[in-house]
Amino acid sequence: MILGGDIGGTKTLLALAGEKGIVFERRYPSSEWGDFPALLRAFLDEAGPAGKEVASACFGVAGPVEDNCAKVTYLPWTLDGPTLSRTFSLGRIKVINDFAAAAQGVAHLHADDLVTLQEGHPLERAPRLLVGAGTGLGVAALVPKGSGWRTVGGEGGHIGFAPASEEQLAVWRHLLQPGGRVTAENVISGPGLAAIYASLRKVSPGNTAIADPAEIVAAVPANPLAGRALDLFIAAYGAFAGDLALLFMARGGVYIGGGIAPKILPRLQEGGFVRAFRERGAHAGLMSGFPIRVITNERLGLLGALTIAAAHTNSLDSHQ
Repeated sequence: MILGGDIGGTKTLLALAGEKGIVFERRYPSSEWGDFPALLRAFLDEAGPAGKEVASACFGVAGPVEDNCAKVTYLPWTLDGPTLSRTFSLGRIKVINDFAAAAQGVAHLHADDLVTLQEGHPLERAPRLLVGAGTGLGVAALVPKGSGWRTVGGEGGHIGFAPASEEQLAVWRHLLQPGGRVTAENVISGPGLAAIYASLRKVSPGNTAIADPAEIVAAVPANPLAGRALDLFIAAYGAFAGDLALLFMARGGVYIGGGIAPKILPRLQEGGFVRAFRERGAHAGLMSGFPIRVITNERLGLLGALTIAAAHTNSLDSHQ
């Protein structure tokens, strides 16, 4: 058996897989658990005998990773690969950034897992980019390596936010703290959408106060301020994706993951995202060549983690 996990601030997905695919899978609200070992113990106990036969595991974690250990950014959780391996007798464990895991899941997507925002002109062996807003903002790239792909992970969501309009500048000022800085994640995330709405409400105080990003999205049909906030969010999202597409020259495709995009898909399809993506002055003509696709399969990170766990199992087998 191999074990894969996608560990985020909102949800945790865990699955066991064998030679014929996934045999046991569960989804958990992350905030309901005090630490990850308690959640993992409950999962393995529920899995029964299959949970006692794990040869290798991979956990994709929403947070920075160092020396096979990660701290979840929006939870008081720490995942230490060697400690988990000893505690649960799980064989070799690899802890990686959640978007580095998700990038490996891209190859396992089917046509019905994707919605195209821009067809572009894909190049088969060009880099691919994965960007995804949810509780935070994740970034990873896939670059060609031999006959396969190498994942380039990182914390791209924490680069500085670059306002592109007066309203975006007002959001930047709203978020700026003394001695601090405003990151892309501060704006392009669930909490970021709430911050955008709050910024707009400063100049339109008669509007209802809404702090929950899901409620802002739900209010769009009847609340013009919520619609404006969502449009600003989408413009910032598209501009950020365009910046990174140029950084990696991701002509293999720009993939929009995370939990928010599928929930606002109709608004994304109205064109605001692509317009902001393309606004690049002298490079505007180049931007139409990048394919842009929204991922609607929420199990992307889990599929990637299982792929990496399987690769480690095969690597161990080849050295026995």
